[in-house]
Amino acid sequence: WKSLFARTLCGAWVTMSDATGGIVCDAGPLIHLDELGSLSLLSDFEPLLVPGQVWQEVAQHRPQALSSSDAHLRKVDVVISVAPPFQTLIQSLSLDLGEQAALTLMQNYPRAIFLTDDAAARLAAMTLRYRVHGSIGILIRAIRRGQRTRDEVIMILRELPDRSTLHVRPRLLQEIIDTLEEL
Repeated sequence: WKSLFARTLCGAWVTMSDATGGIVCDAGPLIHLDELGSLSLLSDFEPLLVPGQVWQEVAQHRPQALSSSDAHLRKVDVVISVAPPFQTLIQSLSLDLGEQAALTLMQNYPRAIFLTDDAAARLAAMTLRYRVHGSIGILIRAIRRGQRTRDEVIMILRELPDRSTLHVRPRLLQEIIDTLEEL
């Protein structure tokens, strides 16, 4: 049995609507998509918002991603929300400053998609009822958008453990690849 998560991810290429409200980025997808030579897959999203705290994190770990002409990133200054329910949520999930800033920014762009590869940040976003996707969802979306072929995405996914710092359980990654091969 393929996991529900793998089937859901692969179904994203059919159901993930274009983000008319834009994208709010966490550091992970910017870093991981750049490592995979796939940052250009974000080029059709407008606006592509990066909180200053996330910008600093990416600048520390993968500065070339910020200067890429493949994606038009817009740095946004964000003051992290001090609302008690928000603070309780971020503390209970131990979210870092970038994730906190991105989720705060989502309050101003509720129709946007929150782009993160962090499981705890994804849980927080779902709790706050935000749409959330990650690097693998963007790769799969590229098939539907005609930005990459199915075979190209499968090749990227097979190479992911060696080319990227994105941590995906090997079994889950294989389930995603198997599901894509069946499409």
